[in-house]
Amino acid sequence: MAIYAVGDLQGCLDPFRRLLDRLAFDPAEDRLWLVGDIVNRGPQSLESLRFVRELGEAAVTVLGNHDLNLLAVAFGNRRPRKKDTLDPILEAPDRDPLLDWLRSRPLLHHDPALGFAMVHAGLAPEWDLAQARAMAREVEAALAGPDFRTLLVQMYGDRPDRWDPELEGIERLRFAINCFTRLRYLSRDGALRLETKAAPGQQPADELPWFEAPGRRSADTRIVFGHWSTLGALEKNNAFATDTGCVWGGRLTALRLDAPEPRWLDVDCPGAQKPG
Repeated sequence: MAIYAVGDLQGCLDPFRRLLDRLAFDPAEDRLWLVGDIVNRGPQSLESLRFVRELGEAAVTVLGNHDLNLLAVAFGNRRPRKKDTLDPILEAPDRDPLLDWLRSRPLLHHDPALGFAMVHAGLAPEWDLAQARAMAREVEAALAGPDFRTLLVQMYGDRPDRWDPELEGIERLRFAINCFTRLRYLSRDGALRLETKAAPGQQPADELPWFEAPGRRSADTRIVFGHWSTLGALEKNNAFATDTGCVWGGRLTALRLDAPEPRWLDVDCPGAQKPG
């Protein structure tokens, strides 16, 4: 059995199929970890969502910001954005089971035997793995609960930007969602800087990537993540970045997790959008 983590699909099903062919992926034997953002921006969001759902237990997927955006458009009052490619899902005859399945995906996946965890974006520097798992469960319970539509309306915003264990209600959930699905940079004193999207080296001088935060309490855990196409494939400080910008004409990347040393494989992508 082989276990692969795959970067952001964003509705690019054809490259995903080619990558699985290259991996000789067998859903009866092998397993996939998908870092989130199954949908949006690419041309096959509906087909990608159906394909991943039909993989069943052969794939585990965490929620990304684009997946939450789809849920917010479908169930909240969020308006689609200019580059969104969500209408085929919203108009599909199997819309409801697809959205219900997506809403039940986790924010964090951890395999202690394998020694890897997976999130879409990042973790607060104050969180160890146990705290991160607890916060993921809180958000997952809210998304699965009867008041999930209220969460999807209220989850957007950049505040609070610092962790406080005394946070409650929507502020606590919003902070966690921002870490799991939006985080790239922190200020040097640990505040979330959610607006900065540049590649490392181009960010403001007082900011650093979340996985370089001094004293990061999750640093002893190997963490796979996506979300950051300008970062590319990277292994640093026990963090493994897998988003290589397939939707922008980059590559779709897989990282084999069960090998003695993590091993990278990828395929070219034609690109469906221009960056910016």
